[in-house]
Amino acid sequence: MGYLGQHHARIYSELEHTQLVGIYDADPARAAEIAAKYSCRVFNSVEELGENAEAASVAVPTDRHAEVAKVLFEKNCHLLIEKPLCTTEDEAALIIDTAVAKNLIVQVGHIEHFNPVMEFMETHVKEPKFITADRLAPFNPRGTEVGVVLDLMIHDIGIVLKLANAPVKKIEAVGVNVLSRSEDIGNARITFENGCVANLNVSRVSQKKLREIRIFQPAAYMSLDFMNQAGHLMRVRGPMDIERIEVPIEKQEPLKLELGSFANCVINKLNPKVDAMLGRRALEVALEITRQIHAARA
Repeated sequence: MGYLGQHHARIYSELEHTQLVGIYDADPARAAEIAAKYSCRVFNSVEELGENAEAASVAVPTDRHAEVAKVLFEKNCHLLIEKPLCTTEDEAALIIDTAVAKNLIVQVGHIEHFNPVMEFMETHVKEPKFITADRLAPFNPRGTEVGVVLDLMIHDIGIVLKLANAPVKKIEAVGVNVLSRSEDIGNARITFENGCVANLNVSRVSQKKLREIRIFQPAAYMSLDFMNQAGHLMRVRGPMDIERIEVPIEKQEPLKLELGSFANCVINKLNPKVDAMLGRRALEVALEITRQIHAARA
């Protein structure tokens, strides 16, 4: 079930159109604790969970995503797989091909796409020319089975792929490891075929948390804060006349919006907002960034 699984369990138990039938965790004591809290069963295996559920969240360490997804696919479960989709392009192809063959829904847990900040950007970002994103977090051993690119930068990769809405032309990346065996700090510059450029900075060895993005486009600039769900828009109204508008964001819990959307897709057989294809594109970019970082260190 992993660290995030407890939050998935809580929300599934609260949503109007879902019934939390049970959970599985490699730690039986942890599973019993969460099951008691949310009044559901503890399953003895992933297989048993799949036999009793129509849909499931895969919230295990990233390097186990494909393995667990394969078992649940065999039981015909629709899946929400936490980001990143998996750790290799071969695993991504296997997940997508299996889901298509069995007509099963796969949503990838790029949670920021359900942040109210993203909803504002999807409405107001029209022709981005330059995007810069900063994502900082204190060090936490959880998640270090992968580098910071797959752990944290993957969020912003998914966002800029959506906003730029164009094929990637060029990627340049640097990074260093500080406290783990993989990169803990990274920078990537992504150039798109339409001329948009995105500059992404990420660190998991920061003393503060930060999740901010800035978008520059003709006659407008916006600065937005994913963590505090706030920001402002600067818009040119005329010569020497720039208007500042505070972004009217209604604060909501992104994970609840994400899981509610997943449930709706399963019930009504809809394609998810963040489907496996977008998850795969984000993974491919993240793997190339990681490859360049590792090559520079070799």
